[in-house]
Amino acid sequence: CLAPMDKMQKMAELLKLGDKDGEGAPGAPSLTGCCLADNRLTLDLYPDGCWQLLWLFERQQADVVQVELLRLSTNNHLLDAALSILPHLKRLKSLVLKGGLVRDEFGSCQRGSLTSLPPDFGTLRCLTHLDLSFNSLSTLPSCIPCLTSLRMLSVSHNNLVALPENFGSLSKLTFFSAMKNQLKDLPRSIGELTALEELDLSENALELLPEEVGNLHSCTELDLSGNQLSRIPDSLANLKSLRRLHLHSNLLVTVPASLANLPHLSRLDLQNNCLRSVPPEIQTAPFVHLRGNPLGETELSLQADEPSATELRRLFLASEEDSFTVTSEGCEVVLACGIRFYFPPEAASDPVRIYFRTLAPDPQWVKLRHHDVLLSRVLELQPHGVKFQQEVEIWMPYTSPHTLHQREVVVRTFSGQSWSDLRTRVKKKKSKKHMAHCSVLHFSWFLVVSRLVQNECEVPAEGTLLFSSVDPNIKVTFPPGATEETRNVKLQVRMPEKKEPLDAAANLSSPLLCLSQDSLVDFLRPVRIQLPLPPGVTGLKLDCSRLHLLRGDVEGQTWDDITSQVVLELTHLYAIFEVTHFSWYWLWYTTKTYIGGIAKKVYERLRMYQVNFIALQRKKDPEQVLLQCLPKHKVDPVLKKLQDRYRGPEPSDMVEMFEGEQFFAAFERGISIDMDRPDCVDGRLSFIFYSHLKNMKEIYVTSPVDRKGQAVKGQVSFYRGAVPESIPEDASRRRRGPDSHWLATLPIKLPRLKPRWGETSSSSNGFSFPPLNLGSAIGLNLGLTYQQVERIGYNNREDLDKQILNMLFSWAQQNSEDPDCVSKLITAMKESGRQDIADEVETIIELGRQKYRESIRRVGLEQESSTEDSAIAMT
Repeated sequence: CLAPMDKMQKMAELLKLGDKDGEGAPGAPSLTGCCLADNRLTLDLYPDGCWQLLWLFERQQADVVQVELLRLSTNNHLLDAALSILPHLKRLKSLVLKGGLVRDEFGSCQRGSLTSLPPDFGTLRCLTHLDLSFNSLSTLPSCIPCLTSLRMLSVSHNNLVALPENFGSLSKLTFFSAMKNQLKDLPRSIGELTALEELDLSENALELLPEEVGNLHSCTELDLSGNQLSRIPDSLANLKSLRRLHLHSNLLVTVPASLANLPHLSRLDLQNNCLRSVPPEIQTAPFVHLRGNPLGETELSLQADEPSATELRRLFLASEEDSFTVTSEGCEVVLACGIRFYFPPEAASDPVRIYFRTLAPDPQWVKLRHHDVLLSRVLELQPHGVKFQQEVEIWMPYTSPHTLHQREVVVRTFSGQSWSDLRTRVKKKKSKKHMAHCSVLHFSWFLVVSRLVQNECEVPAEGTLLFSSVDPNIKVTFPPGATEETRNVKLQVRMPEKKEPLDAAANLSSPLLCLSQDSLVDFLRPVRIQLPLPPGVTGLKLDCSRLHLLRGDVEGQTWDDITSQVVLELTHLYAIFEVTHFSWYWLWYTTKTYIGGIAKKVYERLRMYQVNFIALQRKKDPEQVLLQCLPKHKVDPVLKKLQDRYRGPEPSDMVEMFEGEQFFAAFERGISIDMDRPDCVDGRLSFIFYSHLKNMKEIYVTSPVDRKGQAVKGQVSFYRGAVPESIPEDASRRRRGPDSHWLATLPIKLPRLKPRWGETSSSSNGFSFPPLNLGSAIGLNLGLTYQQVERIGYNNREDLDKQILNMLFSWAQQNSEDPDCVSKLITAMKESGRQDIADEVETIIELGRQKYRESIRRVGLEQESSTEDSAIAMT
């Protein structure tokens, strides 16, 4: 079966560009950069994976056609040419064509460009596992039902609206996932999948199920959550093998009583539906979960300072859920991350499905203003712009700022074009995170920031007075006739630092005043402004030649001395002047002649943070590295907290960074990182510095150098990236070292590698394995399903500890009654290369045996060794 001639010719032309002389030209991919070992080809770790496949097929076709496992990213412009090769891989058993390795401007995973498959793809008779998730499929390729050997199929996170009528021809299918699509109905032939054990159709738009679903007699887990089902067929009671049935977050008003008679059912999740009554057999079953339904259950009342929610259903969403349904009856919703919503009755006239997610802030679209501090991640609520009949209340947890003096916390929302602040109420808690509360009529993006305290007023034609709540001595007087139409005026004050950045004896400054208005027209009459004199300066001993009034532009880039342009009235404590245009104003008392340059430097430093970088390696697994950027006052507490589990060099020297500034971490001198990360750009790990967020990432590193003979002494260097807008150009140019973007370098040492069980050398063919994802290895060796491993890995992709813990907890829940569970755990750890964890578990078991023997001796009992081992295992 040959690929079309035009595609093959295109591929040949591309390959000639990479190797003109038949040798390793500079354009050819590095053979050590990909993994072609035995019958496995893993290329989704690399941004040029399709190019690597084309190159390998041209150079080592005899080896490539023997491949049985292939992983390839679909976020690649050469995808079509690479797909033409697939029908040649007749021995292929497992194929992964996934997107999601690239992020969009909002930080979410970008789907791949895959929309179809070659028609002759159906000739791959050996294919048993196919993963097409995170792509752009609107219809299932017609060749897939021809893959009669297929056992596992995942098409999650696509745009499918229907499945083909001949879908039932996949008679050997045991696992099928179509979660996160747009399926509205199912073909009747789905009942022909008699071997199907796991079916995941969550997060679709299903309204009805065919009766033929009851023919899936081998099905043990059925997930229909997050759809629009108002009823389910009685035939579900025929699924005698069913263990777990997920129906939460639908529109169910009734369920068949016969579901309670399923012999093996251990979980029936009916949470967050519209059930007003449930058959007694269902309601009394211990495995049924009914929270979030209007069944007359006791609702948790809100606290006194929050709106009453009597008789409203309360929804508690798990961490893996990302949507819920709101009806005209209203509800209160609590997310796993602590965010809360209150929908009053009649807020939604018709049922509406709300989707939510939290995003990492990106300075390209999260525009912080002067002196703003970000306190939370970005919350996105969809559908965007949906209009509610009554205000919906939102509570967002946020990180408490280091100091609240002169500052206030507000919720900020994005309309699609600009950010605006909402009227915000703050609730402070001693033991938990603080909460910011706001009310809205439509949904979009939301975040919490700390800003300078803002005082505002409406200025009518009759005039008015505005003063600062931070310093009441700062006043702005609007005389009658200053405006013809009412204007809104805002005032913010930035008090001087306690420790002056420059020579305090020679340079003294007053509070920094910012005035703004909602009109572009200057005032018709001068506005009178009163500022306190700089600290330590009074009208009795004032040298007027040293007093300067500065005006800054909107962005604070330039500061002009306007002392000679205004009339300064001096009292014992204040300076008074008049202006018709609003901007930044700053009063300085100094001996310097060119005060504008000094003010610019001081203003710049007011917006900078002094930070240190840390690079720590886990003591029991040196290949696991923790990188973090911390404000200097947080370094010691964080290191003290981590010292039991990590070791590493001293923190870097202090550097200065702006809020929202991007920086990168690059591993050098024989150390590299796993490229299977959307935040990896050209081999460098991307960070965004926010002073009150964690700025931390934990990753696995590896080395292409042979570590069997000696350790690898490498390093990690930090470099500046894009500087936020409105930062002075000379500030962005000031760097250290020969590389103008270099910030700091810290050493990283990988110890000499001990051979692992079953390891064989692959150096003869010039290829090496990519770094092992420890979490996935442990999960698969523990016997978790491919779907479980993928979901846990995605939900905890930034925290390797949580990833492994979640896999262990999932395994423990499934094997809690297995007497051999401990031995299986030890074996899985050894097969995953974690002999250290296996040793610890064995030590703990042996200690338990000793204590058990001592206890039975004390009470005078004797047991056989087999009984003793069983008791220890149960413990």
